[in-house]
Amino acid sequence: MTLPYEIFVGLRYLRAKRRTRTISFNTFISITGITLGVAALIGTLGIMTGFKEDMQAKILGTTSHVVVQERGHQTMAGYTDLVTKVEAVPGVIAATPYIFKQVLLTSKTGVQGIILRGIDPAKEPDVTEVADNVKHGNLNDLANPPAVTKDDGSLATPQPGIILGKELALRLGLFVGNSVNVVSPVGPISALGMTPKIRPFQVVGIFESGMYEYDSSLAYISLQEAQKFFGLGHTVTGIQVKVTEVFAANAIASRIDDALGLGYSARDWMELNRNLFSALKLEKTMMFLLLVLITLVASFNIVGTLTMIVNEKQREIAILKAMGATPKAIMRIFMLNGLVIGLTGTIIGIPLGYTFLYLIENYWTFDQTVYYISHIPVHVQGLDVLLVACSAILISFAATVYPSWQAAKLAPVSALRYE
Repeated sequence: MTLPYEIFVGLRYLRAKRRTRTISFNTFISITGITLGVAALIGTLGIMTGFKEDMQAKILGTTSHVVVQERGHQTMAGYTDLVTKVEAVPGVIAATPYIFKQVLLTSKTGVQGIILRGIDPAKEPDVTEVADNVKHGNLNDLANPPAVTKDDGSLATPQPGIILGKELALRLGLFVGNSVNVVSPVGPISALGMTPKIRPFQVVGIFESGMYEYDSSLAYISLQEAQKFFGLGHTVTGIQVKVTEVFAANAIASRIDDALGLGYSARDWMELNRNLFSALKLEKTMMFLLLVLITLVASFNIVGTLTMIVNEKQREIAILKAMGATPKAIMRIFMLNGLVIGLTGTIIGIPLGYTFLYLIENYWTFDQTVYYISHIPVHVQGLDVLLVACSAILISFAATVYPSWQAAKLAPVSALRYE
């Protein structure tokens, strides 16, 4: 099988002028530009995808996949039967009730407004990873707080347990075993108006989720203590649900809506964090478009290289035409040049991008106490690599159109007149 002569001629034009097997300097510059553009695109997209997935994992470690609430009401009654109905929905792993309120925490060193969540310590590990995030103490101590020894050596009556975020505990100067006051602005009404409700709680644990927003403004108490403290009786704020497939949470939430009826609303984690993930997606898209400019700049090198080759090879092009080469064949010669440059740059750029990410992930470390991460999270998606490769090759090929057209329309008589 013989290859078309256009391939041999095109590859010959990419070599240096001297009779060597090395490529010309202009070809080298064009390939380098495509290589750096592809490597930069893969590196940036891999880092941004890694950050997105790391943030997603931290959010899902603290919050549930789906949240069910009663429409038009701040509380939900009859939640035991509702939990049973929700757990019967296909795709649901577990469900548990929760209470969600805003309160103030006061200690000897400060005051902080926070979100207080009432949870069932026995069932919470089935829905979230809060138990794994508790670094000091134990989640089960919420229901059975350990006794605290007084200064005189006697045991004090245990107070209801509370688990604080790491940053919140540091801000209030609290440790496991200390006491903190929980203040609810909504309390009993007296002659002077509504008076705040205050109750001391014992710190039985400190959790670290990896997200500053959670660690600085979130605390947990048991569901029963939350019902007593807020006077909710046998009602809760809602039901949190864990599903089999996190990216199918929207479809499973729709099934929960159908199972519970119009009086209830189920929202998935992507809807609850829509603004955050929309911003991350937009940022990734814009970074991709901006970095494509690197490849576009490299494509101008291809245009310049091929234009110079056309000017230098006018005599050879004229001879080829005189021997019977068609304009389309001449165009194929120079389009092949651009395609070879694009393919070569892409083939070298992909492993270079992976190498860059490997070095970033394994050798660039951070102080975790400052940045909340010890290293940059990295994850390269196959679709991103395919998109980058196709974009680079397409841009490289498009850059060959004008020089190839110029070569194809060259008249043999004009090129050979002064030879």
